[in-house]
Amino acid sequence: MNSLKNKLLMLRYALFILLFLGILNNVRAQKLTQFVDPLIGSGGHGHVFVGASVPFGAVQVGPNNIYKGWDWCSGYHYSDSLIIGFSHLHLSGTGIGDLADVLIMPVTGEVKLDKGRQEFPHNGYLSTFSHKNEVAKAGFYSVKLDNGVAVELTASERVGFHQYRFPNGKEASVMIDLKEGINDKSTDTYLEQTDEFTLKGYRFSSGWAKEQQVFFAIRSSKPIKNLVLYNEGKPVSGKKGQGISVKGVIGFEPGDFVQLKVGISPVSADNALANIEAEIPDWNFRKIVKQADAKWNKELSRIEIETKNETDKRIFYTAIFHALIHPSLFNDHNGDYQGTDNKIVTNPAFKNYSIFSTWDTYRAEHTLFTLIAPDRVNDFVNSMLAIYDQQGHLPIWHLNGYETGTMPGISSLQIVAEAYLKGFRGFDAERAYQAIRETAMSDLRGLNFLRELKPIPLESDVYRTVAQAMELSISDGSIALMAKALGKNDDYIYFSKRAKNYQLFYDQTVGFFRGIKSDGTRNPVFDPIKSQKPWALDYAEGNAWQYLWLAPQDVSGLINFLGGKDIFNARLDSFFTITSENNSEVLVDLTGLIGQYAHGNEPSHHIAYLYAYSGQQWKTAEKIRYIMKEFYHDDPDGVIGNEDCGQMSAWYIFSSLGFYPVFPASGNYVLGSPLIDKATIHLPDGKKFKVEIENNSDENIYIQQVELNNQKYAKATINHQDILNGGLLKIVMGNKPNKNFGGTVEE
Repeated sequence: MNSLKNKLLMLRYALFILLFLGILNNVRAQKLTQFVDPLIGSGGHGHVFVGASVPFGAVQVGPNNIYKGWDWCSGYHYSDSLIIGFSHLHLSGTGIGDLADVLIMPVTGEVKLDKGRQEFPHNGYLSTFSHKNEVAKAGFYSVKLDNGVAVELTASERVGFHQYRFPNGKEASVMIDLKEGINDKSTDTYLEQTDEFTLKGYRFSSGWAKEQQVFFAIRSSKPIKNLVLYNEGKPVSGKKGQGISVKGVIGFEPGDFVQLKVGISPVSADNALANIEAEIPDWNFRKIVKQADAKWNKELSRIEIETKNETDKRIFYTAIFHALIHPSLFNDHNGDYQGTDNKIVTNPAFKNYSIFSTWDTYRAEHTLFTLIAPDRVNDFVNSMLAIYDQQGHLPIWHLNGYETGTMPGISSLQIVAEAYLKGFRGFDAERAYQAIRETAMSDLRGLNFLRELKPIPLESDVYRTVAQAMELSISDGSIALMAKALGKNDDYIYFSKRAKNYQLFYDQTVGFFRGIKSDGTRNPVFDPIKSQKPWALDYAEGNAWQYLWLAPQDVSGLINFLGGKDIFNARLDSFFTITSENNSEVLVDLTGLIGQYAHGNEPSHHIAYLYAYSGQQWKTAEKIRYIMKEFYHDDPDGVIGNEDCGQMSAWYIFSSLGFYPVFPASGNYVLGSPLIDKATIHLPDGKKFKVEIENNSDENIYIQQVELNNQKYAKATINHQDILNGGLLKIVMGNKPNKNFGGTVEE
C-alpha cells in the first residue's frame, strides 16, 4: 500500500514538474515578442511591412500611406503622417511595390470617394495621424487616427481582424476601396452584399504581378443596413457592383464599436468566407491577438540568446520577425490554391507558398529556414516544384501566383539543391533533380550558351549578361553537389565545369569581369566604380568591383584565378577602401558603403567572409563586427537597405551568432565575429546547438580560439551537420588578432 502511495506521490510530483516546466517555458516564450519592434526598418530604405501578421501568413493587414515612390514599396514609410486605409496584402522589404489589395478605411464626417492628396489631405477620406498614437507589435497594430477613430488590427493566417471605435458626435462610415493598390492598376473589381452581415468580392489587378487575382469576404459584427456602391465614382444601384474601380461605403452610427473580419483567398470569395469560419469563427479580438503573439513566440524561441546589450537583443529578435514574414502562404484553409497556369489545385499534399524573392533569399535566408523553420522547408520545395510543373521552369521571383522574372539567375535551383543536401526528404528527390536539371538545360537567361560552356554574348537578348552568368554559375555549383549526392557522377563532372563559367567573362586587361561580344571584344563602356547606366549594364544593382567576388561556389578557384592569396587579399583591401568620387554615379540601392562594399544590396553580403579563405580570418572579424554595429540599429532607420523579404535580417542573425553560409549548398559556415554572449538553437528531436562566447565586448572582436564539443577546433568553418548533431561551440575572443587562427577553410 505504501509502495503504491509513494508511486502516486512520485507521479504527482512528476506531473507538477512537467506543468511547472511548461509554465516556465511559456513564460520564457512570452518574453520574446517584447523584443520585437516592427517599426525597425520602416524608415530609410528598409521598406519593411508594418501591421499585423503571423509567421509566413497569407495576410499582412496594415496601414497604407499615399504611394510616393520607391520608399513606399511596403505601403508605409515612417516619415509619413497620412493613412489612406488598411489593406490586407503587403510585401516586406522589396525594391518594387505591389499588393495592398482590399483597402478598408474608417472615416468620419462627410463621405468622400477619393482618398485625397498629399498636399490637400482634407479633400479625401484619408486621415492624418501621429506616431505617438501608434502601437506596433508582433501580430498587432493600433493607431488613433486624427479623424477620431481608434483602429486595432490583428490576424490569423488568412484573415485580417479589424476593430474600430468611432467617436461620438460624428457621422461614421467604412470605405471599401477596390481601386487602390501599391503601384498597380485595378483591372476588374466586384463587391456584393450577400446577407445582413456579409460582403463578398474580388480585386483583379496588373502591376509588378501582371495578372493578380485576390478574392475576399468581409464579415461585420454589426448589421450592414445601408451599403452604397460606386464604380469609377458613379453610384451603382442594388447590392452588387462590378467594374474597373468599385468602391463601397457602409454607414454606421456615431460612437459605434465595429469589428470586421476579412478573409483572403486566391481561389474564390466562398473560400475566403470559409477561411474566416475556420480561423476566426467568433468575435474575441483579444483571443486572436494572443494567438498571433503565441505563434510569433513559438518561432522566435527557436533561437534563445543572451547578451549584455538589450539593443542587440531587440535588433536580433526583430530580425527573426522580419525573416519569417515571407515566403507567404498562398492557399486556402482547405488547401486549395490557384497555380501559375491559372488552374485551381485542390487537395495538394503540401502547403503552397508564394513570394519567393530567390535572388535575395538564397544567400542566407533559406539556409536559416533549414535551422529554425525546418517544418516549412519541404513545403517551400514542393511549392517550387509545383510552379515548375505549371510554368515549365523553377521560379525566379514568384509573386502571389505570378512569375515576375525579376533579377538575374534562377536562384531556386540552389535553394532546392540545398534542401536535399541538408537532409530534407519530404519531397521526391528524383523529381526535384529532374526539375533542376531541365531548368538548368533550358534556353532561359542565356543558358543556351552557358550549357555549352560559352559566354553569353552582349548581342544576345539577355540583359545583364555578367550578372546572369555569375548567378547561374552558383546554381551550377549547387547542382553539381546534388548530382554527386545522388550518384549521378557524369552530371557532377559536367555541372562542376559549368560552375566555372563565370571565368569566361574575366578581362585580364582591366582585372574585372566584363561583358563580351561574339567576336571576343569587350563591352566598350566600362568603369569598375560606376553603378549607374550606361556603365553598369553588365551587372545587376552593382558595379564591377562588387561582382569581382561573386563566386562563392569556387572561392579557392577565384583566389587562384586572380593570382593567389596575396593578390586576392590586396584586392579585397582595396575593395573596402576605394570610394566613389561622385555619389550621383552610385545607385540608390547601394547603401551601407565601406569603400565599394555595399551592405544594403545582396551581392556584397558574403564578401567580408572571403578573407577567411585566404588566411586572414581576423580581417573578416573586423569587417563583420563593424557592419553589425554601423548598419543595424533599433530605430526606424535601423536597416541600411531594402530588407528584401528577410535576407538583410538573415545576414544579421547568422553573423551575430558568429558564422555565415558563404556557399549555402556546401553546408559550411564561415566563422566571423559573434555579437551575442550565448545562444541556443533548438533543433528537431529535442537537440540543441549552443554557442558560448568568452571575453566578448566591443573591443574584443577577434577570435582567439575555438572549441567544438570540448575539442580544440582550428578551422575557420563549421558544418551544417555539426549543428544538427547538437553540441557546444565555444569561442574565445580578444582585442588583438590571432593571425594563426582559421588557416583552414572547407569549401
